[in-house]
Amino acid sequence: MDMTQGTLEHAADAAVQPLELAIILPTLNEKGNIAPMVTRLEEALGPTGWEAVFVDDNSSDGTAEAAREIGRTDPRIRVIQRIGRRGLASAAIEGMCATAAPFVAVMDADHQHDPALLPDMLASLKAGEADLAYASRFAEGGNADGLSSKGREKGSRVANAMARKLTGTELTDAMSGYFMLRTDRLRKQADNLSGIGFKIMLDILATASPRLTVKEFPLKFAERLEGESKLDHGVVLDFLAGLVERYVGRWVPTRFVLFGLVGGLGVFVHMAVLAVLFWPQTIAFGWAQAVATMVAMTFNFWLNNLLTYRDKKLSGADGVFWGWLKFCGACSVGAFANVAVATVLNDQGVIWWAAALVGVAIASVWNYALSSKFVWGRFR
Repeated sequence: MDMTQGTLEHAADAAVQPLELAIILPTLNEKGNIAPMVTRLEEALGPTGWEAVFVDDNSSDGTAEAAREIGRTDPRIRVIQRIGRRGLASAAIEGMCATAAPFVAVMDADHQHDPALLPDMLASLKAGEADLAYASRFAEGGNADGLSSKGREKGSRVANAMARKLTGTELTDAMSGYFMLRTDRLRKQADNLSGIGFKIMLDILATASPRLTVKEFPLKFAERLEGESKLDHGVVLDFLAGLVERYVGRWVPTRFVLFGLVGGLGVFVHMAVLAVLFWPQTIAFGWAQAVATMVAMTFNFWLNNLLTYRDKKLSGADGVFWGWLKFCGACSVGAFANVAVATVLNDQGVIWWAAALVGVAIASVWNYALSSKFVWGRFR
């Protein structure tokens, strides 16, 4: 069926039929995927009773406009274009909270997720068979052929095993990004979701009280049709972020905890480099300390970009270089605050180790605030 003719024929009917299901599709530079996905959704769900909400992280290739062009003649197609924020989990949450449909599904727009599963998933939820239906690459009848590497597949399986312990739910694919549940249930726990990372289903299952019952559907994971992957090197890192959020997120921001963990590792890197350079006493301590400081800051920047801010990851030579430079500047300010506060407290009679710890704490908060704002744009 011709795309334009099909949307025009069904647009009027779609506008008046009861809305039952919303499909949330986070996108990033996927212009070529939009029209084919709308066609596949209609083939799977029919002409009415559903809407597709494309949540676009301000793609540079015109993805949002491609979806708007279809939406001008097809009221089933809506667009949320996010400016100054990025991340699959937060995009999914915004999209799910933006629909009036009683049921909501999240899936990728890159055609790795098969829309043909949607009717059966919806029927299962309506029949009360489960609270959440999801598509599993590792269930009997499914496959993970679309994963970019065997290493990625192995990483997913390891993360699945750990995630089952976190959620308390038996799953074959806890890292799945294709699932469906009742919208009112999602809205009730939306305030408890971190919005950090990539695995929103894991977040939903881990924070639900009481536990959600689940039903899985085998998924043949296809190759990506077009666009950028919204994942990077480590699905296991998503589990780590989820673990932190699960146990300390209610008291301390998850990003700050991860930032602190990275800083702790940076201390070991600093001391190791210092020992290598100064122990043989081939160079002066001051020079060795300076080199160790720069290596540690570079390590911290790299790991924070990979882990703490991986949903806002800086990329490209220019982005990484200027981000590193700003990070070093932020840490320099923090170091000055550390020394100044610790010195004042010690001069006033505070025991040296307590004064030092207060200085470190002040520097950590300062570095986190400055880095979040000026390096990764957390508050922009």
